[in-house]
Amino acid sequence: MRSGKSDLYEDLKRQILTMELDPDQVLDELGLSERYGLSRTPVREVFRRLAGEGYLAIEENRGARVAPMNHSTLRNFFLVAPMVYAAIGRLAVQNFKPGQLNDLKATQERFRRASLGHDALSMVVENNRFHQIMGEMSGNPYLEPSLGRLLIDHARIGHTFFRPRNEQMEQHLVLAVEHHDAFIEAFGKHDESAVVDLVFEHWELSRGNMQMFIAPESINADALIDDRFG
Repeated sequence: MRSGKSDLYEDLKRQILTMELDPDQVLDELGLSERYGLSRTPVREVFRRLAGEGYLAIEENRGARVAPMNHSTLRNFFLVAPMVYAAIGRLAVQNFKPGQLNDLKATQERFRRASLGHDALSMVVENNRFHQIMGEMSGNPYLEPSLGRLLIDHARIGHTFFRPRNEQMEQHLVLAVEHHDAFIEAFGKHDESAVVDLVFEHWELSRGNMQMFIAPESINADALIDDRFG
């Protein structure tokens, strides 16, 4: 049975991953206390837990705010993400337990249903959980926290991936689902090379979409003028 404290923890994580809470947004401690029926002490405990996991930043006399995303964040993310993902994939093949593979399969089915139903928020959450499980499968206490931090910004930078605006993006979403299925098959065969190859294919798919979010196509100024004065 979930408590108000665990509800607050899960809800804040989801809202940060899905960009319902903006990067650098200050959290209303009093409002959250009232909404979840909690005193300020457990709310602050949740804040500290989320800060330790990379979702929040806490500064003295400024309270808690959503972890920021800036030029430095983006540069570091794109620099190290593929290396960490590849290492996680390699170790996951070597160390996973049967129960973890079953969890991966169950998460993939939820992700597939969400994609078929065009449920963008659920896709973000289930995709994040899919890759979290891969981290758990790796069994590495050094890499797993790094993966968790990367996945927060991966979800935030790439959140438009799950809201396709054209046919190409729709095709990319279908391919992402297929990649997940291929991961599961490769893990079942203990095929380390296949998993690592899939990691880089999956990364390139995500990277292309994230770059579209960071540097969208320019607005056609002539069209705007025509609309305004036509």
